[in-house]
Order: sequence, then C-alpha cells, then structure tokens
Amino acid sequence: MQPDRRPWLILAHAHLRVPDLQALLELFGTAEAIVDQPRSRLAETGLSDAKCAAITSPDERAVAAELSWLGDTGHHLTAWGDGLYPEMLAQIPGAPLLLYVNGDIEALHLPALAIVGSRNPTQGGSRNAHDFAQHLAARGFAIVSGLAQGIDAAAHEGAIDAGGKTIAFLGTGIDRVYPATNRKLAHAIAASGALVSEYPLGSAPERWHFPERNRLISGVSLGTLVVEAARRSGSLITARLAAEQGREVFALPGSIHNPLARGCHELIRQGAKLVETAGDILAELSPLTGHMLETAEESTFEKASAHLPDDDYAELRRVLSHDPVSIDELEKRSGLTIEQLSSMLLILELHGEVESLSGGRYALAG
Repeated sequence: MQPDRRPWLILAHAHLRVPDLQALLELFGTAEAIVDQPRSRLAETGLSDAKCAAITSPDERAVAAELSWLGDTGHHLTAWGDGLYPEMLAQIPGAPLLLYVNGDIEALHLPALAIVGSRNPTQGGSRNAHDFAQHLAARGFAIVSGLAQGIDAAAHEGAIDAGGKTIAFLGTGIDRVYPATNRKLAHAIAASGALVSEYPLGSAPERWHFPERNRLISGVSLGTLVVEAARRSGSLITARLAAEQGREVFALPGSIHNPLARGCHELIRQGAKLVETAGDILAELSPLTGHMLETAEESTFEKASAHLPDDDYAELRRVLSHDPVSIDELEKRSGLTIEQLSSMLLILELHGEVESLSGGRYALAG
C-alpha cells in the first residue's frame, strides 16, 4: 500500500467505488494526486457532488482516528490494487476500495473455504461445522465466516482448535464486535487469523451491512459450505453470491424432519455439491490450491507431530478397529470427551493412522 495512508482513507470515506478510482487514477496517477485536486476539477470528471465534497473537505477527525488505530500492532489497511489486497476479492464485482484488517494480513492470501449456516443450529450442526473447519484448517485452508452466533462461531472455533487460520468478515467497523457475546472469540480470531471490515471505524451493525458483507465471505473463498440453513436465510444469500462469483458451493444434507436442512436440500437441488466428509471438499478444491496448500499442510503436520500424549492416544488406539465406529461410540468406549476425540482423531488422520468415513465414522487405516 502507499506509505501515506491518509489519501486512501479520504477516498474510502467519500464512498468511492473501484470504477471511480480507476477512472481517477487514469487521469491523475495516484491517490495523493486525486485528493489534491480542486473540487471543480473533480466535478469535471463526472464524480457526484457529494463525493467531490467528501474528498476536498474530508472529516479530519475520523481520518486522524483511523491513522491512530493503524499505529497499533496487527492493524493494517490494504487498498484495491496494492500487493496486500487479496487477489480473490479483487476479481469480484463490487470489490471494496479499502479493507481494515486486525491480525495476520497474510491469512487473506491462503486458499480459503467459507463455512456458513444458521445462528440457531442443532447440536449436530454446530459439531459438523466445527469438525469440518478443524479438518480443513489443519490442511492449510483459511476458514472464513462472519462471526455470527451458531454455525459461524463453531467454524471459527474449529479452525482455532486445529491451530489453523480463520478470517471473520464483519458487518461493523473493525473496532466493534457484533454480537458482543462473541468478543472473546473475536480476540482469538485476531490472534490466529484476521478480523476484516470494509466499513470505517465506529460503523454500527446496520442491517444492510450483513448481506453486503456476505459477498466478501464468498468472494475471498474458493468455495462456500452451508451446514444448516432454513429456506430463507442469509446463508443462502452467501451461497448464491458464491455461485455468481464462480466459486464452488457445497451443502451438508440433513434429516428431512429438520427445518434447518431444507435450505441445504434446496441448494443441492439447484446444483450445489452434496458433501458428507471434509474429504469431499478436499477432492474438489485441492486441485485449485497448488503448492500453497501443500506447504501449509506440511507445516501443520509438523506441529501436530510434536504433541502426541502417549497415554490418551494409546487408549484411543485400543478402542479403534478396522470396523467403522461413530465418535459417540468412541466416547463411550474410551472415556474421552468429544472435544478431545475430535482433536486426537484429526491428528491421527494426519499421521495416516485413521480414516474419516461417511456418516461421521472412523476406522483404523490400512
């Protein structure tokens, strides 16, 4: 990004769109040159009166506050067209001019999978979102969602539990957390991935921000997985946007008696790929990721290899066999918790000792 961030902040506060920027850069060359133009010259380009006024008479207090925010560790800005701006987002219609990032900005360049769904999921839905995220994050995917309660939160937590990267796109300013109950999770995401917003600091959670935000969740990702969703939900908006952006759409089927499965079944009827295991997603997306994914997977494998508590793993190996068994049955046989088993099975799978099978079952490999 330009060393001087002030011009970019002025342009973002003026609600400049990327096509506006492209036309102005063609005329004036740089963001600095654009903000130095007199109002009359900007008006001659066809820019609206409101945008001309916002550029030539910016809100200096707001700009100063954001420059101050940038002084803190882990706080970044990236503008459309610079080297830090995620390439996947740059490709979509309506790409944001500016992104505010709190955390690891390099996470925005990893191969990514969006996981979205109901804010009030079933227990099984939450577990599926967590486990899919944990499995795929361990293989180098950044898990992307929207910090909402329910499926979003479970997906973020699964990635964190795998020691992987997770990205939350916000419907507020980067300095606000919504819902407030996810404040602790937001801090964990900033520490293990990134919080991202296109809105200026202090922006409230306006209703229209969330469907706008959804285009970024799908746009930065190679694919979007819908875990549980009613027929009319924001998750289906995200899935539709993913399809329009040329991304893959995946849906997890459920019981015909579960209202939250109906949105997923509708997506499958419309052509979304039905998935039962994380391996189904890997089979579709791995060819698109190249060496980035291989490097990330190798790094995660090395980390996992250093942490194998012998006693617990010996007990888990004792109750496993070549006959497929559910995680609930393993819980009964081993005395370990579901949370412990999920993490341990993932690590054993990375080591090639365990296979993850359809229906959430596991068996010894080979």
